Amino acid sequence: MALTFWYGCNMTRHGEVIRLAMRLLDAVGIEAEATGGPASCCGSPKEADARISGGMAERTVAKFNASGTPQVATWCPSCHMNMQDWMAPGMPRNFETLHLTEVLHARRAALRPLLVHPVPARVLLHRHLGFGGRVPVNRMVAGLLALVPGLTLVEHPLAVPGHMCSSLATVPGALARAQRATLEAMAASGADTLCTIFHSCHRDAVTLERGRPIRVLNWVHLLAMAAGWPAEDGYKAWRNAADPRAAVGEAGLAAAGEAGFERLVEPELRRPPPA
Repeated sequence: MALTFWYGCNMTRHGEVIRLAMRLLDAVGIEAEATGGPASCCGSPKEADARISGGMAERTVAKFNASGTPQVATWCPSCHMNMQDWMAPGMPRNFETLHLTEVLHARRAALRPLLVHPVPARVLLHRHLGFGGRVPVNRMVAGLLALVPGLTLVEHPLAVPGHMCSSLATVPGALARAQRATLEAMAASGADTLCTIFHSCHRDAVTLERGRPIRVLNWVHLLAMAAGWPAEDGYKAWRNAADPRAAVGEAGLAAAGEAGFERLVEPELRRPPPA
């Protein structure tokens, strides 16, 4: 089976998640080609301009059609929703769209024998309400985490509004309130680990580790740990460093370019945490 893994534009901050997701797909017998970044954009960054966003989306659909793979597996819920709502209905396509969690959940029998390393953790799943009507990601990620030996998924009713945390950004104080509620839920349930599903949530949640005896991991990290694969979270190390520039290091700065780092990366790494 072959598919295109469409990881979106903003996942490039989390290169290890992309690589580990590809490794998981390969491990369950799926030949995948990864694509993302501006060259494979769904158009959401330019939604205010229909001409520009439409052109970006049209190029992306044409690229997927040309690949010849019958399926495109998404990561980003915004990309997935845009494909469903207006990209696919408005343009001819020769592929179906699934979410990565659907693909791996359907092959969990092949995944189970790989997950032999215990991951002792009491995990609260960071759930959102806004995407579950399209893809039951909360249930599917919970099902995948149930394969991990030593991991206990705690029960708590908390579910955050929106499809991921970036959707809260336009509502003053909403993200901080959501994070405070998450910390309260972890304390009430005895969780020591917060498991994120999407990249936007992960970027903001990693700062919750500061001064607290908790861990913030993505579900892909947890599966990789159970498989015995290295799963170092470089972004989290940078974001929580006292000196982000020193944490990135000279080699990282050279790769990014000094001007690009100062303009695009450093302000985000130094931004005060929401909660």
